[in-house]
Amino acid sequence: MLFTGLGIWAGFRLTRPKGVVIKMSADFVFNERELERLGISKREHEVLEWMAKGLSNQEIADKLFVSLNTVKTHTSNLFLKLEVSRRTQAIQKAKELSLIP
Repeated sequence: MLFTGLGIWAGFRLTRPKGVVIKMSADFVFNERELERLGISKREHEVLEWMAKGLSNQEIADKLFVSLNTVKTHTSNLFLKLEVSRRTQAIQKAKELSLIP
């Protein structure tokens, strides 16, 4: 009985979704022109949005039904286009450019 309870508890802890909450500002205006100027594709933008929500590369791959290597490629392309070297820098710059809320 004890092991069953521990198994249920462990399963719940490992499978429940992460509590990432991002408030959308009512006055946020998406800057599509900047997105086009930088040459960021729709898929790269999706990866950027998931990065901003705190997901790992593997979690993003699972959400978008693509391979981990595909997400890594999109991430590398984003770093080049945004002229950054870290995820946190990419998210900050994307917010400054109004690419994400």
